[in-house]
Amino acid sequence: MSDESFYSAGLRFSCTRCSNCCRKESGFVYLSENDLSRLAGFFDMDYTAFIQTWCRWVSFERNRERLSLKEKSNYDCIFWDKVCTVYNVRPLQCRTFPFWDSVLCSKDAWENTGQSCPGINTGDLHEKGIIDNHIRLMEEELVVERIIHEWGVA
Repeated sequence: MSDESFYSAGLRFSCTRCSNCCRKESGFVYLSENDLSRLAGFFDMDYTAFIQTWCRWVSFERNRERLSLKEKSNYDCIFWDKVCTVYNVRPLQCRTFPFWDSVLCSKDAWENTGQSCPGINTGDLHEKGIIDNHIRLMEEELVVERIIHEWGVA
């Protein structure tokens, strides 16, 4: 849950396209059905082929897995090649950064994220309503999950 009080007057952020959020650290880019549809369409692939080529299933909570993009051995996003090669159809998680609940949970979390993201606290002012809309979109656009039974995938 975010501490909305620290951003009640809005927050400054402009993406510098430094790609620090796309590279060099392990992480998960979870995909929604809408993300999957856009990305598969971009590559002119059906869902199954796209998932087999570009995705992995990662443990989430007990007996569940979430669909995430693969990453390269150096932890760069699978779609990073000097620039984001899918920028116009990038997943919602990428489009809403840094306005994630985990970054907006406190002023300290926001400032800590700013240590690796030069766009934080610079550039455009994003009003509270816009920020809250990003959070709402992330909550409403459900990530693709599957249930795992003790004997294997459902």
